[in-house]
Amino acid sequence: MRQLVAAIAGIILAGTAVTSVSAADYQVQKGDSLWKIADKYNTTVEELVDINELKSTVIHPKQVIEVEENGNIEYYVVEKGDTLSKIGNEHNVSIEDLKAWNDLPSDLIVTGEEIAVNGESTKERKAQVQSADVAVANTTSNEPAKQETKTAEPKQQETKSEEAEGKTIAMEATAYTAGCYGCSGITAAGVNLNENPNAKVIAVDPNVIPLGTEVYVEGYGYATAADTGGAIKGNRIDVHVPTKDEAFDWGRKTVNVTIVE
Repeated sequence: MRQLVAAIAGIILAGTAVTSVSAADYQVQKGDSLWKIADKYNTTVEELVDINELKSTVIHPKQVIEVEENGNIEYYVVEKGDTLSKIGNEHNVSIEDLKAWNDLPSDLIVTGEEIAVNGESTKERKAQVQSADVAVANTTSNEPAKQETKTAEPKQQETKSEEAEGKTIAMEATAYTAGCYGCSGITAAGVNLNENPNAKVIAVDPNVIPLGTEVYVEGYGYATAADTGGAIKGNRIDVHVPTKDEAFDWGRKTVNVTIVE
């Protein structure tokens, strides 16, 4: 995903740094999630939901969403003979950050290409994720509803009629709600579930399903992997629901989880 739909202020000259305007329209690409887009534009999932008046965190390819960047991003137009090392030295940033800000899979850059040369450093972002991970531990581990089951037939939540395509994994699924005593309600990816109680979010083991992945959960619908939990290990997920009653109704079950590609 390396498509930026934005107006660039000023005339772009090879080798010069230009600064983008702080608002843009972005067309969703296959495999995108609000978490990925928020990370790319140095904003938050909450802000994207708010400015686009989204009713959930689910997005679809070709959908156009408005992005308000937190601070202007400076871009550099690659000249012949440039390398990431050279550009990094000139702008006092690391190669690791340049690759992260520009979604570069390797050190290869192309003459005439625009690359971001400022933003939140990888170390700062990792520190924030770790801090959020600690805060959200209570959300996914203290809620008693997800540890109990009912003998009655679980109530199926509304799902979309279309079939999801992608790799499907059978996983054990419990349910949780952010409205518990002592819970922060902030997911590992920064979604505020108290402010967005209808957000379709699941807690995952990032070693199995990476954070930011869009999935389709049988009996739950399309959702974003945006949370973690101490008890969520291996082939297990926790689906977020608005109320404790819904969490009790969900109980514990085995469901098919499709990773949308």
